[in-house]
Amino acid sequence: MSEQRVGVIGIVIEDKDKVQKINSTLSEHSQIIIGRMGIPYRERGISVISLIVEGSTDEIGAMTGKIGGVKGVKVRSALVTK
Repeated sequence: MSEQRVGVIGIVIEDKDKVQKINSTLSEHSQIIIGRMGIPYRERGISVISLIVEGSTDEIGAMTGKIGGVKGVKVRSALVTK
């Protein structure tokens, strides 16, 4: 079994048409999401989502890779060993 990691993921959505795609991806990976906060930053025309996750590097990487592949979306993560 892969080593479990705990981490924080930050997502900035610059294209509001991509929000549904990101939400769908997060739902697909809900088993590794411990907590989530989403803020529409209307003054800047962006949405910001922060996640607390727990999973293997493969599971977390699969999710962040899929999100990062969406044009108009930025994602960054910081992970530590559990």
